[in-house]
Amino acid sequence: MKLLFIYNANSGKLNALFHVGHKLISPSTYNCRLCTLTHDVFSENSTWKNFRSQSPFDMEFYHKDEFESKFPNVKMLYPTILKLNGNEISTVLSADVLNEISDIEVLIERLKQSF
Repeated sequence: MKLLFIYNANSGKLNALFHVGHKLISPSTYNCRLCTLTHDVFSENSTWKNFRSQSPFDMEFYHKDEFESKFPNVKMLYPTILKLNGNEISTVLSADVLNEISDIEVLIERLKQSF
């Protein structure tokens, strides 16, 4: 079993620069709550990084374009967190749920409660 984290952002250096600028200039309109929770403006959030390094979960992280290339038949709203068990994919936390999560500690607790 793996947890798949899909950000509502495309990959690439130019896109990364755009997203950093957006977070700096207008953080309230930034459209990837998962990124906002797990990353500060320039780097990964330290609480999240510690959780990831100590977590028993096998995790994979994707930008939406990377996910859609690897899983072309899976359609959903981003950001999202999924569970991949064999060939079956199920939703752990949907975009709507992620958008309601207030901080990284709440996200971590929700993930722990999911299993």
